[in-house]
Amino acid sequence: MKRVQLDKDIQPLSEFRANAASMIEKVKTEHRPLVITQHGKSSAVLLDVGDYEQLIDTIELLQEINQARQEIEDGKGTQHEEVIGSLKERLGKA
Repeated sequence: MKRVQLDKDIQPLSEFRANAASMIEKVKTEHRPLVITQHGKSSAVLLDVGDYEQLIDTIELLQEINQARQEIEDGKGTQHEEVIGSLKERLGKA
């Protein structure tokens, strides 16, 4: 997903209503979000579904990494040797 281009990717709601199909197609093909304004203020963002899913996946991965870092700082981590031994045991290679 590309960043919003402020001179091209901001449209008032009335303009979006009048040209919804073409604007949706543009979002899908160019992979740039569209900011929709209402009463002169940003109100919503239209994203391609694939870009949205990728964004959510990235957020979830970063949250998992942050949680893992916190667990390590709290002493809840597992030593590398323990993990290798456990995996070998589970795979019958001990």
